[in-house]
Amino acid sequence: MNMNKLMKQAQQMQAKMNKMQEELEDKTIETTAGGGAIKVVVNGKQQLVDLQIDPDAVDPDDVEMLEDLILAAVNEGMRKVQDMVNEEMGKVTGGMNIPGMF
Repeated sequence: MNMNKLMKQAQQMQAKMNKMQEELEDKTIETTAGGGAIKVVVNGKQQLVDLQIDPDAVDPDDVEMLEDLILAAVNEGMRKVQDMVNEEMGKVTGGMNIPGMF
């Protein structure tokens, strides 16, 4: 295989991946917990961009439950974003598993 051709393909794939990462920043995932009592929105860069808490979910005598609901919603959002990122990057890399790429 021609080394120049291989390098050019690698550069093209890198450019596509950079573009995809920029596009992922604008994509969001919304998840809820506690039947909608907690809603979180996470972007493609795995940043929590919105958190909404239904006032009825706030019970001063049961702060632990509220904490658990927030953790559950945030963790689910992060998991879904990672799945989305893996799927989108798989399209760019043609399904190649390249450790450390994303």
